Amino acid sequence: MAEHNKIRVIITNKQKAVKIPTGIRMLVRRCCNAVLQLEKFEGSAEISVTFTDNEGIKALNKQYRDKDIETDVLSFPMGENGVYDTNPETGAQILGDVVISMEKARDQAELFGHSLQREVGYLTAHSVLHLLGYDHMEKLERVRMREKEELVMEQLGLPASSSYIVDDDMA
Repeated sequence: MAEHNKIRVIITNKQKAVKIPTGIRMLVRRCCNAVLQLEKFEGSAEISVTFTDNEGIKALNKQYRDKDIETDVLSFPMGENGVYDTNPETGAQILGDVVISMEKARDQAELFGHSLQREVGYLTAHSVLHLLGYDHMEKLERVRMREKEELVMEQLGLPASSSYIVDDDMA
């Protein structure tokens, strides 16, 4: 087994709408690690994950994507074509920021009939793939992304309770 690269996941909770369940921060860290391992990411990395509410994510969505609506997760990749800025103090590559609406995650977990853990894990995996340059504008990419997300979820012991199709408009 190769020496494990250091993955630093900085988690901030900026919302009070949903109580953060015990273990969810550890799950988010494990999820980030699993995606980077799956993608054979080399070297140390830093990822920032922020929990917000619908109002918070709606403001970001409007500001950065010109969409005045809440969404479940936003990804802000720092890299371009696999090249990332490096944290001068640690030498880690800064992959970017993940922002999750805990309100939306809670609602979607209820809608899909699975746990909040599964939903947050899935949104984290989805978002980290974005940070690594994945896109889901075309169908094939979307299918490949979904396969990777499900692989990570299975590794973490959070397989899908049922197959559900995300509406293209929501992606």
